[in-house]
Amino acid sequence: MLSKKIGRERSDALFIRLVQLAQLAAFHRLPATHDLREYAEVGGLMSYGPSIIDAYRQVGVYAGRLLKGAKTADLPVVQAAKFELVINRPTARMLGVEVPDRLLALGDEVIE
Repeated sequence: MLSKKIGRERSDALFIRLVQLAQLAAFHRLPATHDLREYAEVGGLMSYGPSIIDAYRQVGVYAGRLLKGAKTADLPVVQAAKFELVINRPTARMLGVEVPDRLLALGDEVIE
């Protein structure tokens, strides 16, 4: 099992893929909230964080400005403006977690 190997082998670094982390939390019956929607999509309980699609759009806007001759020093620092709440109901049921209807109503996406 991954968690036992980590403690025994004492590596210099650790690389865990999304699926592994979500599955490890579920295996240990740990309700986990993540910052990226991809975690909820692969089996994590829920995620709340900035919209990656919106971030990519911002990158495109910046690239467009640079290609039109803007100087990097003149470009403003931009923070995330759109955040997403994604809830995975099958994972909640498996964990025995009751997700309140009010929270489900606030979700940008509820995975059924």
